[in-house]
Amino acid sequence: MKYRTIGTNPTTRREVSVLALGAMLFGSVTDEATSFAVLDRYVEAGGNFIDTSDNYAFWTDGGQGGQSEELLGRWRRSRGIADEIVIATKLGARPLAPGTGYVDNPEGLSAKVIREAAERSRERLGLAKVDLLYAHIEDHTVEPRETVEAFGALVAEGTVGLLGVSNHATWRVERARALAAAAGLPGYEVLQYAHTHLRPRADVPDGLFPDGSLGYAGPDLLGYLRAEPGLTLVAYSPLLRGAYTRPDRMPAEFDHPGTPARLAVLRDVARETGATVNQVVLAWQIGGDLPVVPLAGVSSVAQLEENLAAVDLELTPEQRARLDAVH
Repeated sequence: MKYRTIGTNPTTRREVSVLALGAMLFGSVTDEATSFAVLDRYVEAGGNFIDTSDNYAFWTDGGQGGQSEELLGRWRRSRGIADEIVIATKLGARPLAPGTGYVDNPEGLSAKVIREAAERSRERLGLAKVDLLYAHIEDHTVEPRETVEAFGALVAEGTVGLLGVSNHATWRVERARALAAAAGLPGYEVLQYAHTHLRPRADVPDGLFPDGSLGYAGPDLLGYLRAEPGLTLVAYSPLLRGAYTRPDRMPAEFDHPGTPARLAVLRDVARETGATVNQVVLAWQIGGDLPVVPLAGVSSVAQLEENLAAVDLELTPEQRARLDAVH
């Protein structure tokens, strides 16, 4: 396994594996035995960066979520896992009532919600301290200052380490970070957005965010990441939920003339290296010039093994240049 540092503060920064494991469907779609087997193998391989959220996976049973955090808590206790594993979770998108969703009825990012939701997550996970806590989605009903101060208070109290933000417009991320800096408070240091080798159409919502494609790391966010060297991008859905090997799963926003050319280069590099297309995508992210940590969910140990092998796949400068240049 290889590792990189997330965060800049010596008291909160962590060394994490360059491949993060998504636990979104653990405890719901993926049964407990399989989930435990995947987690055990990931840790055995040196992985130490696991991602979840307080609303995973509310859509599987019409509830409010929490299954993933609860399973991770049971796994931690059964294995005697302490703080050697970095667990990241998110708040803000948990439905306020069963049968609703994060679009029409989210918990939001008020100071009250942040404190109460963070406490519930710590209880489910069995943690005294959440290593990395994200603001999951935008909340237009709350002033950014309130959110910034509420997150800062949790860090000051020692119940949260690093702060992150997901699925926010870049200008909102910058505003929140500027408010935090001006107040002498910790700001967002980890950005979690969908990111893969294929490029989505900017004019087509990604399905999860009907008001706009805030889920994807577009040119503005990648430019922001390049200009702010203390930030790290955690890239969710790097393998597009299996679409690289199952074209029928390709999201509609990738149905445009640029996709076939990028797929062709991926397949060429895969043939040259003897790797799979999925492994080339992950290796391209891991070894790039921007600090990107791919976050891949799996439903079997076999899928995990394929992803783990990408960590040691070294692309040549020429291969990387072709992958970067194709339009």
